[in-house]
Amino acid sequence: MFALVADVERYPEFLPLCEALHIRKQKERNGKILLIADMTVGYKAIRETFTSQVLLDPENKVIDVKYLDGPFRYLDNRWTFLETRNGCDVRFYIEYEFKSRMLGMVMGSMFDRAFRTFAEAFERRADEIYGEKFDS
Repeated sequence: MFALVADVERYPEFLPLCEALHIRKQKERNGKILLIADMTVGYKAIRETFTSQVLLDPENKVIDVKYLDGPFRYLDNRWTFLETRNGCDVRFYIEYEFKSRMLGMVMGSMFDRAFRTFAEAFERRADEIYGEKFDS
């Protein structure tokens, strides 16, 4: 599951609201990969692009996302993958606030719903890629 989530360039293929993702920079050091990426999200006529620093740590099975620029005041995001006897337990944490109160009012509740469906989107993607049914 770590590899599936770490494959950020494929997000537009299956994640709700994600219309585009472009990696600006990529560096590798000590087994970790650091990405600077732009993600464009949209809903109806509204489109926003934000830039994040994504640290992929395959050894510890952690993905940390640090917000750099865009419509948010802040965005904290972390994925943690814990091996279990029956597969993998995925923990997803996200907290954010829009800079603009108006944008927050328009997109806030929609973003909340979309982020809640991310886990389902990744489970469906795992089913497609690995051909197995993953339980939440």
